[in-house]
Amino acid sequence: MSEFKIPLQTLKGRGAATRNAHRFEKDLRSAYDDGWSTWDEALAMEAPRQPTEVRWEDARSALVRNDSPDIAFDLSINPYRGCEHGCSYCYARPSHSYLGLSPGLDFERIIIAKRGLAQRLREEMSAPGYRPSHLAIGTVTDCYQPVERELKITRSLIEVLRDARHPFALVSKSSGVERDLDLIAPMARDHLVAVYLTITTLDGGLARQLEPRAASPQRRLRTLRTLAEAGVPVGVSVAPQIPFINEDMEQVLEAAAAAGAQSAFYTVLRLPWELNEVFQQWLSLHYPQRAARVMARIQEMRGGKDYDSNYATRMKGSGLWADLIRQRFHKACARHGLNRERVELDLSLFRPGLARGQGSLF
Repeated sequence: MSEFKIPLQTLKGRGAATRNAHRFEKDLRSAYDDGWSTWDEALAMEAPRQPTEVRWEDARSALVRNDSPDIAFDLSINPYRGCEHGCSYCYARPSHSYLGLSPGLDFERIIIAKRGLAQRLREEMSAPGYRPSHLAIGTVTDCYQPVERELKITRSLIEVLRDARHPFALVSKSSGVERDLDLIAPMARDHLVAVYLTITTLDGGLARQLEPRAASPQRRLRTLRTLAEAGVPVGVSVAPQIPFINEDMEQVLEAAAAAGAQSAFYTVLRLPWELNEVFQQWLSLHYPQRAARVMARIQEMRGGKDYDSNYATRMKGSGLWADLIRQRFHKACARHGLNRERVELDLSLFRPGLARGQGSLF
């Protein structure tokens, strides 16, 4: 691909700079400086706005089964495809390729909302052969991204899970989860819910670059405290760890523990498919002097490659640098009492009849 420069204004409010081609496209195009304008002139240009567009699709199913041995849940539900938070490191970006959309700007600009998802969930949990299992909401994109304020698809799912007494967990970077405390707090008293807040860094400036439309780190800490004070078991995700970028893992864990977190987990940066190009483009724009050094450490953790999909190592990496991150994490968790990765939930309370809307005699 030809080298090119992109005005930094293009990134305002977005994590990706361009509509990166997806892997199924036949024609590849890239921006190129032909020399007719100077870099200063390019910076002065008004960058075109990239408004968010919501597209609806009818949900054909709700529950997705997981058979990956390195993932802690068995079932997942994703109310949306794409995510407006625009995280430059999001491993889910390549999923937009299956829709014929770009993993770059399209992923954070064109959001697919699933119509009728709560009804599909109710039907699937009411099926005679269904057995409750560890369930997570929003594993591919954030279930409390900005469009949830109006669409309330996540809330409708929680209402079904509450009715059926089915436990679940969710991970988010949004304060929007506070809106649903009226549903979540009563379920928490019966060990039916756990919430994890992802806090990648406490550096507000870095967070605006990494996660441009997510809540600020301090706002996420406040959400964590609000949930904990309401009796909801909360944990913190310090994922992903990116060498030489977010170097304050210990400070994040300390702040999260002080806010009420009971557990913690992490992953290291992984760059599957088109995400590799999206992230390296972000890296060269924001940290050009550091880019080669960052990628060298990532390759060190991936057996010399930018990415290795091996189940045994894809989440935590391998080698000396991965070991150093692991040691830092475990020592900080021990110091602050964050000695477990997951909160145990009660599967025994599930009542399929309640999912069908039937009353209970007890």
